[in-house]
Amino acid sequence: MRKTMLAVASHATQVKAGETFSEPQAISALAALAQPTRLAIFRLLVKHEPIGVTAGQIADTVGAPHNTLSTHLAILVRAGLLRSAREGRTIIYRSDVEGMRSLISFLIDDCCNGHPELCGLLGIDPNAGCGCAPPMKKATSKKQSGRARKLVHSS
Repeated sequence: MRKTMLAVASHATQVKAGETFSEPQAISALAALAQPTRLAIFRLLVKHEPIGVTAGQIADTVGAPHNTLSTHLAILVRAGLLRSAREGRTIIYRSDVEGMRSLISFLIDDCCNGHPELCGLLGIDPNAGCGCAPPMKKATSKKQSGRARKLVHSS
């Protein structure tokens, strides 16, 4: 049974915008990320979103030989985690943020008895970007620190 699932997963089609992952697509995406070089590639591209990175820069950064890099990239693209765009003679690779959101949604869909919003894992606005809060500024003086403590205690 396992071989059948992996065979199906390796041929899973990409998820279109607004669609959710099917089980074979989720297995394909998770399998793609379960390899150290591909995980490093994905993490690199997430850091460089939305600009993207060329294949040569990816190879140099993650230490992947050029002859195997294209295989890793193709697996991540088929899994719905990367996308590529030609700019002149160069191909720029970018993380597919929507694909990752679909994968995460698939994984937590049944969280908290079918109410993932109760788990605090889903953002309020799916179009709000990555959901990362801007870094908080540290207080520069004792006077500011005292104000911050008063705000915390008064809440």
